[in-house]
Amino acid sequence: MRVAITGGTGFVGGHLAARLDQSQTVVISRRTGIDVENEVALAAAFAGCDVVVHAAGINREIGDQTFQRVHVDGTRSMIAAAQRAGIKRIVMVSFLRARPDCGSGYHETKWAAEELIRESGIDHTILKASMMYGHGDHMVDHVSRAVKTWPVFATVGYRERMVRPIPIEDFVDVLVAATEGRIAEPTVAVMGAEELPLGDAVRRIARIVGRKPLFVAVPVWSIRILAQLTEWAMVVPLVAKAQAQMLAEGVNKPAPWAPELPEDIRPSHLFTDESIRAALPAEGRFGWSDLRVAIWFRRWRGFRAA
Repeated sequence: MRVAITGGTGFVGGHLAARLDQSQTVVISRRTGIDVENEVALAAAFAGCDVVVHAAGINREIGDQTFQRVHVDGTRSMIAAAQRAGIKRIVMVSFLRARPDCGSGYHETKWAAEELIRESGIDHTILKASMMYGHGDHMVDHVSRAVKTWPVFATVGYRERMVRPIPIEDFVDVLVAATEGRIAEPTVAVMGAEELPLGDAVRRIARIVGRKPLFVAVPVWSIRILAQLTEWAMVVPLVAKAQAQMLAEGVNKPAPWAPELPEDIRPSHLFTDESIRAALPAEGRFGWSDLRVAIWFRRWRGFRAA
């Protein structure tokens, strides 16, 4: 079975590509020279493939890389290319609470992409996934670096939100099962084996890296403001606006409702010390290089030197 992966150099796509037989895998991303909106290039890349794993996505908008363009227009192009190439199955990576009319561009465009796939006429599996973590993630990475950088950590809202984090290795197992047609339902909720308060998850990460920050509950609106500021100021924001919405709602129940995976395919590993250590980044703290102004300054110095 030959598999094409859109977003194949991203967090999810990269881990899946590493698991599959390289001789039977086509990795597609902007880094490999193929834009997800380029129908002709996609169709050529899909030639000879049986399955497309559609893992392309963004959690914040940067320039012309908007949610509409990447999630909706990109999915439309992918479907058209898949139809031209005779693809037998599409597996889409979506978000657990992707839904319409919720005030979040990320959630709404992910839902719109789901609907396009449902209407495509191609056999498909849509995986509505909760938070994932592992090497290269934005969960353990950002929390561990934040608690090393600042003595205070803000928790979202005055009511504890619940999460069900998924180890990326478990999610890749689910993706493989989906590509092999072992998931009967066309849309399923994928959640981690352990449900816990978000604050407890953060405290576990802090303990692993040897920090005991002061945890302060702050209103949701303040996290939304922080998200906007860090999207403006940081190369990879401390928290994106879409992530602020996720944290405000909790990530432990699908919306709208979707059935869970069969028990033998569900993620089974808990949010343990071992799994957290495996996901820790090489960088220790946030610093100057994480700011956009650092990039501008380096470019300015390079221009002056030239």
